[in-house]
Amino acid sequence: MLRALDIRDMLIIDRLELAFQPGLNVLTGETGAGKSILLDSLGFVLGWRGRAELVRAGAEKGEVTAEFELAPGHPALAVLEEAGLPVEGGELILRRTNTKDGRKTAFINDRRASGEVLRQVSETLVELHGQNDDRGLLNARSHRGLLDRYAECEAEIAEVRAAWAAVRTARKALEEAEAELAEVQAEEDFLRHAVAELDKLNPEPGEDGTLDVRRRQMQAAEKIREDIARAHAALGYEGAESMLNDASRWLEGASGEAAGGLEEALAALGRAMAELGEAQQAVEGFLDGLSFDPYELEQVEERLFAIRGLARKHGVQPDDLGGFAEGLRARLEALDQGGANIGKLRAALVAAELHYTSCAEVLTGLRRKAASALDAAMAAELAPLKMERAVFTTEVTLGSAGPDGVDEVAFVVATNPGAPAGPLNKIASGGELSRFLLALKVCLTKDSSDRTMIFDEIDRGVGGATADAVGRRLAALAGQGQVLVVTHSPQVAALGGHHWRVQKTVEGAQTLSEVVPLASDERVDEIARMISGDRITPEARAAAQALLAG
Repeated sequence: MLRALDIRDMLIIDRLELAFQPGLNVLTGETGAGKSILLDSLGFVLGWRGRAELVRAGAEKGEVTAEFELAPGHPALAVLEEAGLPVEGGELILRRTNTKDGRKTAFINDRRASGEVLRQVSETLVELHGQNDDRGLLNARSHRGLLDRYAECEAEIAEVRAAWAAVRTARKALEEAEAELAEVQAEEDFLRHAVAELDKLNPEPGEDGTLDVRRRQMQAAEKIREDIARAHAALGYEGAESMLNDASRWLEGASGEAAGGLEEALAALGRAMAELGEAQQAVEGFLDGLSFDPYELEQVEERLFAIRGLARKHGVQPDDLGGFAEGLRARLEALDQGGANIGKLRAALVAAELHYTSCAEVLTGLRRKAASALDAAMAAELAPLKMERAVFTTEVTLGSAGPDGVDEVAFVVATNPGAPAGPLNKIASGGELSRFLLALKVCLTKDSSDRTMIFDEIDRGVGGATADAVGRRLAALAGQGQVLVVTHSPQVAALGGHHWRVQKTVEGAQTLSEVVPLASDERVDEIARMISGDRITPEARAAAQALLAG
């Protein structure tokens, strides 16, 4: 419930404080006095779209504060909790500022809040209705939701949405499987050839590196073997070894005549021959290690090139060929099993569609039953509003399947028997439209205690007994919570539990708007003015007293 509204420096309001009450609150005043400014200011603090220029001329900043009292379990509490702005004690204070250069800042209980959070909260706090209100009852796209709310079929809608989600999941799985199968079928020849080629080669992880090392070893051996073989020959019997043996034999033959002078040379020569023997053995051993079969090099190179060629062909690393082959085999297996799998997926889709159809039929039945009940309730409401000859019909027709069922819902009216039926906003005149909207609101609102309902001149174009009936319907709605009405109808104003007059004042060269709460005698004068105009006659005052006496 809206407890208070504080407006500072907005349009032609410099400072205004209003304290609202439960029940029916009425605001009256001459045309142009500023009643719309109150709604603009309230809409501003609630985050609704409105006028671009709101700051009062000469002021640096405008500010609006709205104080609400929330009952336990109020829908706004969940929104605030999710936004990290919990409320304690049930008091909610919205404040929003607007600088003259257009910057807007919102606060919830003195904590900064985004415009989106502000709008989400406001949707749970206030409903605005007027002749040209296209945000709710006149918007045909909202009619199905309104009927569902009237039918109280939330559980059935949840079942339909779950069934629809299951259909979409099953359909997507089938489409993906069919697309994959078609893709695999298109490349079946390639897959079978590639798998056969890979199976024949059968590359092993790490084999590329092993073959490459062995190839390099054999290539290096081939390059140095000739030189090492020559060295081996030079050290052998026909080379250095033969020469050392000859020198040793010749020196030994001469040593007897040398009186010991060759002993040292012979010893050195012996050591040299021993070292030569070791060198021969080392070279011979290394040479033996370089021995390889040229055919082996050919085979190693052939396999290495085959592995690398397949890797390039398929765009993978040589060590990944094994895993790549497994992937190709899996696709071939999917091809072989694809027909059976798709059959299962098609059966699952059919089962999901049948379940959805069953759930949707149940929901359609509830909607049709609720539509008949709503039509009967509307007929009962329209009669006191002097529209007993009008016909209101809730049409439930077959539409496209979707998460909310297969039904299209539209509210259509015929203002006179035999007249063609059509949409509310195209068939009804201004006064008729007001009454249709009010009757609809009465029928659709089973509990309005959590929201403040605002009716902006919804009684325009009606008078007399019809205006009185409109006022009594508004009072009935207010009995469930809080209703604010901007009205030009004395009959409606007289039924208000709390009454304010909006008026303009001139201070120097500045025009300002103010709102004055009216006491009992002041209400008589205000309603008399609404009846007779600026000149209040005794007859008008008497009529006003009669209206207030009710």
